[in-house]
Amino acid sequence: MSASTTTAAGTLTGPRSAAKRGLGATRRRRQALVAWGFALPFVIVFAIFMLFPIVGSFAMSFTDFTARDIASPFAVNFVGLQQFFTLFTDTRFLTSLGVTGVFVLVGIPVTMIVALALALALNSGRGRIVAFFRVGFYAPVVTSIVAISVVWRYILQPEGLLNSALAVVGIDGPNWLNDPAFALPSLIMMAVWRNVGTLMVIFLAGLQAVPEDVNEAATMDGASPWRRLISVTLPLLRPTLLLGAVLISVGYLQFFEEAFVMTKGGPLDSTLSVAFYTYQQFGFGEYGLASAASYVLFLAIALISLLQFRLLRSKD
Repeated sequence: MSASTTTAAGTLTGPRSAAKRGLGATRRRRQALVAWGFALPFVIVFAIFMLFPIVGSFAMSFTDFTARDIASPFAVNFVGLQQFFTLFTDTRFLTSLGVTGVFVLVGIPVTMIVALALALALNSGRGRIVAFFRVGFYAPVVTSIVAISVVWRYILQPEGLLNSALAVVGIDGPNWLNDPAFALPSLIMMAVWRNVGTLMVIFLAGLQAVPEDVNEAATMDGASPWRRLISVTLPLLRPTLLLGAVLISVGYLQFFEEAFVMTKGGPLDSTLSVAFYTYQQFGFGEYGLASAASYVLFLAIALISLLQFRLLRSKD
């Protein structure tokens, strides 16, 4: 009797459980379709405006594609690595590599040192004045490059604010933006002023994560403020410093806006960056050459970022 009841129950519950599983699978498929429906516009936009240009420019860097070939794209020839060889025999491209290298090697340490000093000062302060300075130092980050350029043109022009201040102490200031010896340092000053706020906020967050008891223990052991900074704070801040270095490296390797707005790459190519060289080649209609230059820059950014991460890992 019990066996027949079990069998009967099994015949009743079996179809019901199968129906429930079918309903669950249908519900999951419906949810997946809804999710893809929401994601599809982003995927389409990403494919059209990001993925396709990336793949297209990479393929273009191995061709002799120019503006003349737009009307007859099938006349474009595959030239292999010829565009890359052309780049490294072009004196203007080599100049742009040197300019970008100087901009990075000088700009990164100066920006990081200034940002760290500001973060340390703000971290040790209290009250509303700290919040005021925090907002003030970060303001250039969210300010339009056009507005920034207006301010810095006023500062750096021959009769501007900087030369007027130098004249007070008896120094005859140079023509900052029109002298090849001073144009690049002027852009570095502007870039440091513009970007120091980003690193300051990152370093300040890292400093606030340092345990207070560690500093208190070092103080009780008789460590001076300088010794605490070198032996306690900076080692604990190393991951944050690396993050700041990577972010600022990527930005400075691609520096373009400062040169475009302030100097147009001059005078005498003294502020010609790789990014601005690439922009010029696109403007000249040398699409294959410009694409090759952009991938040289991409490779440099990837290698430097990888080196920085490996350096941190080896130290850890």
